[in-house]
Amino acid sequence: MRDAARDKAAELMAAVRAVESGERSAAEFFAEPKPAPRRAAPTPRPVPAPGARPTPAGPVAVPAGVVALLAEGGAPEALGARVVEALGEGAEEVLRADPWQLLAVPGVLPEQADGFARALLGAECGPGDERRARALVTWLLERAARTGHTVLPPATLAGELARYAVPDPQEAVREAIDSGTVLAFEDAEREAVSGTAEDAEDGAGGEGEDGPPVRLLLGLERYALAEESLAEGLARLMGTFVPPDAQEAERWEATAAGAPTPSAAELIRTVARGGLVVHTGGEAARAEPAALVAAARSLGLRAYAAAHGEDGRRRLAELLGDGTGTGADDGDGAGDGENGRGPDSAAVTVDGLLAGREGPGRDEEGAYALDLLAVSDAPQLDAERAAALVEALPDGARLVLSGDPNLLGAAGPGQVSADLLAARVCPHVVSRTPDAGPIGELVSGIGIGELNEVAAPDREVVIVPVRDAAEAVHRTVQLIADSVPRAIGVPAERTQVITPGHGGAAGTRVLNAALKERLNPGPGRFGGFDPGDRVVHSPAPGRATPGTVVSADAEGLRLECAGRGITVPRERVADTVRHGWAITAHQAVGTRWPAVVVVLPGDAVKALDRAWVYTAFGRGERHLSVVHGVDGALPRAVAEVPAPARTTRLRTLLHTQAEAVGEPGLPD
Repeated sequence: MRDAARDKAAELMAAVRAVESGERSAAEFFAEPKPAPRRAAPTPRPVPAPGARPTPAGPVAVPAGVVALLAEGGAPEALGARVVEALGEGAEEVLRADPWQLLAVPGVLPEQADGFARALLGAECGPGDERRARALVTWLLERAARTGHTVLPPATLAGELARYAVPDPQEAVREAIDSGTVLAFEDAEREAVSGTAEDAEDGAGGEGEDGPPVRLLLGLERYALAEESLAEGLARLMGTFVPPDAQEAERWEATAAGAPTPSAAELIRTVARGGLVVHTGGEAARAEPAALVAAARSLGLRAYAAAHGEDGRRRLAELLGDGTGTGADDGDGAGDGENGRGPDSAAVTVDGLLAGREGPGRDEEGAYALDLLAVSDAPQLDAERAAALVEALPDGARLVLSGDPNLLGAAGPGQVSADLLAARVCPHVVSRTPDAGPIGELVSGIGIGELNEVAAPDREVVIVPVRDAAEAVHRTVQLIADSVPRAIGVPAERTQVITPGHGGAAGTRVLNAALKERLNPGPGRFGGFDPGDRVVHSPAPGRATPGTVVSADAEGLRLECAGRGITVPRERVADTVRHGWAITAHQAVGTRWPAVVVVLPGDAVKALDRAWVYTAFGRGERHLSVVHGVDGALPRAVAEVPAPARTTRLRTLLHTQAEAVGEPGLPD
């Protein structure tokens, strides 16, 4: 019995670590169900940045009562720190009253929580326990949030509950509403752009008083407040904006006349007249918000450009001639540094701005001391981060949300840019600047559903057909270590491998093991890592920064990420650092490399859609190699498989705000 308990504990701990980090799929440990998401604590607590799990300042103290309770329930002692992080100091009392609250711990799956509850409750434990149903409802909505949904139709939620043997799923949904576990919303949207038609039918509630169909949607308070706050904040910016007078308008026009491209000029003119503007375009269009910020600064405005990640910030800085350098290690894992990240630096990251590490700082009222903010990579903004950003903007400020709508969306809940575009409550500038070169031509075609052959006289695009996963791994290593450096002139350390998933015979784990053996063999003496290893640092969901291991000491693992020093505490290494010669397209969003090798093994077919292919293929600046083992599935994915739909409320909320001030939207 003891051996069985130890095996069970080890299995649970492995699942928690692997699922939480995203390195492995939960399906590799358990047959059912799908991989578990991270889940927020049941009671909201302050966090350093929206959507991010707090990083403890040091080792978490686990009370003896929690350790004893976990042992009693057959859970590993090492899980204690995560339990305390998720449930707080009163974790023992919370779990004794409701063992299914173990689902609040990131990576724990329902069957593990059921086993824990059975060990504590004995004969009293059953699938119909109201506590179990409530915990499952919350867990399912958190899982949906990890795939972009802020709400779900009741029928969808009930169907998922049935998969977990809840005896009366519909009643469980009603009880969750009555108890306040979830909030119910009536969505009177004229067109269901966020979610599938089937979902709309599932949540249909009949006709509204004025005719449009009304559907019922369910969500957690956390994401409801985020979307509502975001809609109110965007309406506030539009409502408090004061158009320029004649003299100021002339100065804006003069700067537009000197813009580097016609699309940049159009963006400058549009922003001059409006408090909120959406701007869309491909990679070349990133220069346009940079030109806008430069123009605004020339007019004496406090203007800033914010990117999704450090690589995007660096590219914005180069476009702005910002001269921002690399940061120095501050020892807390953030690597904030001082060079180029003070109030005079026009280029910042969204997370750095939110955390107060970068940008202009705040005024006496708590608002950012700025007049204009242009956000690149806006499609990667989830609802919570967007709400926090907008809430901190002062009245009358100009906000530009810019980005490529064809890329993979935010790693968290929401589709801010898509909903704002669909609501048509503000001007939309579409860049006409094409992406240059064979890679740009290829990716532009993918964006409209066409996978075309392109002329590549200098081997900018190379297709490498393979028969199976083993050959895919072999050819990938050959490309990185030999072919690309020799034929293209890009060294291995500047070439990135991208593959659809972590698991499988040619996933990131297998590829990273093979690439490490070839490029930087070693014993992994620092928690599995050696100096020179390429890694990905993921301190929070949706944040993945490529880097290199420098060294390790008593303080932790020292990395260099985009020229910035980062020290990851020893107790956080296993959860936040993974080898990074090969990564997924979701981890690659926001970063580009001189050369990219995209690996498409035969078992990756189900993971492919147009947004994934567009994102992966577009990460290469000078060269793209495609290790191709999916045959006709690739053109089918590009032509026929759009990105999965997300169910959100923001579009409806924006319409409601616009109608409240007598501005129902822009004319067609």
